[in-house]
Amino acid sequence: MNEIRPDAAPASQTAAGAAPLRGPGSLQLGIIGNAIIAALIDRQANIVWHCVPRLDGDPVFCRLLEPHHADDGVMSVELRGCHGSEQHYIDNTAILVTTLTAADGAAIRITDFAPRFKQYDRIFRPAMLIRRIEPVAGAPVIRLRVRPLFHYGAHKPSRTLGSNHVRFSAPEAALRLTTDAPIGYIDNETEFVLNQPITLILGPDESFSASVAHISREFLERTIEYWIEWVRYLSVPFEWQDAVIRAAITLKLCSFEETGAIVAAVTTSIPEAPDTPRTWDYRYCWMRDAYFVVQALNRLGATKTMEDFLRYITTVVAQHPGETLQPLYGIIPGTSLEERTLDTMRGYRGMGPVRVGNAAYFQVQNDTYGSIVLASAQMFFDRRLPHRGDVALFRQLEGLGEKAAELALTPDAGLWEFRGRARVHTHSAAMCWAACRRLARIAGVLDLPDRAGYWRDHADRIRKAILEQAWNPKLNSFVESFGGEDLDASLLLLQEIGFVAADDPRFHGTLEAIGRELKRGNHLMRYVAPDDFGKPHTAFTICTFWYVDALAAVGRREEAREIFETLLAARNHLGLLSEDVDPKTGELWGNFPQTYSMVGLIVCAMRLSKSWEESFWRGS
Repeated sequence: MNEIRPDAAPASQTAAGAAPLRGPGSLQLGIIGNAIIAALIDRQANIVWHCVPRLDGDPVFCRLLEPHHADDGVMSVELRGCHGSEQHYIDNTAILVTTLTAADGAAIRITDFAPRFKQYDRIFRPAMLIRRIEPVAGAPVIRLRVRPLFHYGAHKPSRTLGSNHVRFSAPEAALRLTTDAPIGYIDNETEFVLNQPITLILGPDESFSASVAHISREFLERTIEYWIEWVRYLSVPFEWQDAVIRAAITLKLCSFEETGAIVAAVTTSIPEAPDTPRTWDYRYCWMRDAYFVVQALNRLGATKTMEDFLRYITTVVAQHPGETLQPLYGIIPGTSLEERTLDTMRGYRGMGPVRVGNAAYFQVQNDTYGSIVLASAQMFFDRRLPHRGDVALFRQLEGLGEKAAELALTPDAGLWEFRGRARVHTHSAAMCWAACRRLARIAGVLDLPDRAGYWRDHADRIRKAILEQAWNPKLNSFVESFGGEDLDASLLLLQEIGFVAADDPRFHGTLEAIGRELKRGNHLMRYVAPDDFGKPHTAFTICTFWYVDALAAVGRREEAREIFETLLAARNHLGLLSEDVDPKTGELWGNFPQTYSMVGLIVCAMRLSKSWEESFWRGS
């Protein structure tokens, strides 16, 4: 296989000298984090995106979206005469290492991470970034720039200098940089010779009781130990292990462990394609996206995310008893999601608008109920779990099932969140069917035969309507909405959720129709019919993964593997994917890193990989 290792650059993006060190923004970024905060770092070790005090907070480093204070919103290390960079993760961790090399041979190594490790029988995960800078060769001359902005790029903070720190403050906001580097050099952004390692710690306005060098060494060692231990217990496939491990770590970084929420991505407003108004804020928890993340991590044996998400969902439901659920909520349930555009940032590559909040929260998206029930169902079947699902949890899920049964055959905005129309979408109806069907199975496990029959009856009723109204004999395919004639990629999930079998002629017909109408090269469009903003121009990466999974399910494994390899090659130099890809150029677009896309990688790798028994235990 020609797998691209996440910790090695693809041939077209090799390190020293191959990539320009300055230029327009790109998604050649790495992510660090600890399931409370995250940061995005480019190939020159510029921290270009970092929200505080949590994943959906104020982006104090926002260079990625080009603030009008154009020289600010970044944390950087500039090496005099720099002409090349190399970047990788420490194996099986979320710790990013960037090496910058100058024309005269001088070099520095920059290690970035957010601490995460076990302490006092709990996980220590402060809202803190740690940066270690070390001389590697020659006499490197560097300049440090630490230029946060507050209130979404609107305010430049005032600075207060201490003996070992710089305090950045603005109304209702403050950050502290604690360091063993000379404060004067940082304050004046003066060049100096780096002749020994230095450490910078950015976080809340709090002091430390030990030296920053000692803290950074200890936190680094313990964070490495944590991630290696976490990865050790993943049930990875035999093939594509590095790709799957990197995807799994990335999904973990997109969780907000404090409440159990899972964000769709850590960014806002990266456009889905060049010069499109499709710029959305993805720093929130979609029930649908969270279900897919839980499903992928469960397949790897990392069930704690499911347990945490269930804790989040029970809080959401408790806050809105009997109400129709929103498709998304804030990572702290109850916080505002009102959408607004900003005039303080120009946008990614100058392509606005920049949005905060997401108006999809008030849409009707009926697949939400199925997503929650399916995400929770393993709690009743997995005997490894210390706290398995019981009758009390089943009763809570039944409330969601009642909504699914009520709304299954009613119009909604669908999973593509159409803002200007409502239809009875096939995917939404099928997910409501899945909710009822899964509740029937859970009732069987709990020895509640009356409830099992009740939910089977609802499932049968919904299934009958879907088969009658979502099947188009002229196209020999299911269609995206009842009585419609258009296709969308979500129809590929009908086999995945068990609505039709992989050998059902109706599924084969649907797969053929989707390949014929939506496939562009080795990528798949989510749909091609015009929507509120015209026709889509980029391929939706998770849809291509769904297509790969469907091909494998019907036995077209070689074709599936070929397309899967194309998707692996589309990853950036660190093995990460955004939401969309240009099928002509291979360029990444859309919010980053996209949990949907990383989920698809995991699911398809596990579907396509040769087994450990075939390849290792009984292999030659």
